[in-house]
Amino acid sequence: MKQRLLNILFWSVISAAFIGPGTVTTAASAGAGFGYALIWALIFSTIACYILQEASARITAVSGHNLGQAMKQEYGCSKAGTWLIWLALIAILSGCAAFEAGNILGAVAGLTLVTGSIPVPLIVALIGILAGILLWKGTVRQIAKLLGVIVAIMGICFVMTAVMISPSLSEIFANGFIPMIPDGSEILVLGLIGTTVVPYNIFLGSGLKHAQSPSEMKLSLGIAIGLGGLISVAILLTGTAITGDFTFEKLASTLSTQLGGYGSLLLAIGLFGAGLSSTLTAALAASVTAKSLLSDTKNPSSWNETGLKFRSVWMGVLGIGLLFGVMQLQPVPVIILAQALNGIILPVIAVILFLLMNNPRVLPANHQNGTVTNVLTGIVTWLTILIGLTNLLKASSRIGHFDLPNQTVIVAISIVLFLFVIIPLIKGGLNRNTTLNK
Repeated sequence: MKQRLLNILFWSVISAAFIGPGTVTTAASAGAGFGYALIWALIFSTIACYILQEASARITAVSGHNLGQAMKQEYGCSKAGTWLIWLALIAILSGCAAFEAGNILGAVAGLTLVTGSIPVPLIVALIGILAGILLWKGTVRQIAKLLGVIVAIMGICFVMTAVMISPSLSEIFANGFIPMIPDGSEILVLGLIGTTVVPYNIFLGSGLKHAQSPSEMKLSLGIAIGLGGLISVAILLTGTAITGDFTFEKLASTLSTQLGGYGSLLLAIGLFGAGLSSTLTAALAASVTAKSLLSDTKNPSSWNETGLKFRSVWMGVLGIGLLFGVMQLQPVPVIILAQALNGIILPVIAVILFLLMNNPRVLPANHQNGTVTNVLTGIVTWLTILIGLTNLLKASSRIGHFDLPNQTVIVAISIVLFLFVIIPLIKGGLNRNTTLNK
């Protein structure tokens, strides 16, 4: 039992990675704007997250190769494959760096809800020093367990807050579990899924070393991600306490009125935990991804966790976040670029995972996807195309100053892309598998 709890704590790094200030903002905004109606989207996004994370972790658990190594093995020999690997690296590193400032400022927002008078640059510097010490002194496994503790504390705070506002259980069961998209919530639904299913998490989960069996990994990872989904739902329920546009200050004020000082204190601790955990995971995931895609299997020690290469990546990402945090600025141009690049790479990674999970050169037959898993993975892959296309068009519209197409049009385009991109790739993979099995 103790080992099981430690395994769950270990995999909570994935929950720590996707429950950041962005998720807090998006989930609380969903609660404030649409009540319980979008709970189903969080549940679905949690399932989608598990499907992709389990696939990437299964590759490592069974083959001994992480996702980056498997990609290089299958596609690194071609010019297009090399470009793909570099695109994945650039997209993920730029995303980690761009959103690191938001993570740090989210942690700052949590502290300022209860301190108020401390200058923001000083808080940013203290958070940066704390994150730097933890990343420098700890191993990946130690940091993963520490993040599990932070997630537990953060989860307790948000769950307690959600319970204290006394949500209507009958309305939750009546309205929260029926897949429906209220008018004006289309982008928010995609945002709830997009903040939970992110490319660097897929590489992070695959790059974590462990001695768990595939079955133990599946169970522990499922529980850890499920608890992360529960926390996200608690954040949405907390957001229902306010009406109108969401802000941290407005939510804190509403909770203080309804629950007294404990309400804003729990919110502050939860928000600080979300910001700090995502600050650590964004930097750590950048290094793990770089190691996964760039390390030489013949000389793996060159990317040792205490080596210059590994540390220089997370220091760069943390440094960029601190710079923009001290300036109290969101690096908007870099975020736009990161949105565009991640809009391309997320569906590509999902497609690659889809193929790798059915490839006998990567996994033996008893560890490949079954029919049900392939159907679920196909649905999630289409959703990543829809999210990626939306983010790509959103970034392009901000650069070109034009309105986004109607969401129905975007959905139709995503279906066409799914048919023209996914099905030929699946056929190619199945034909290749048939040839190899003869």
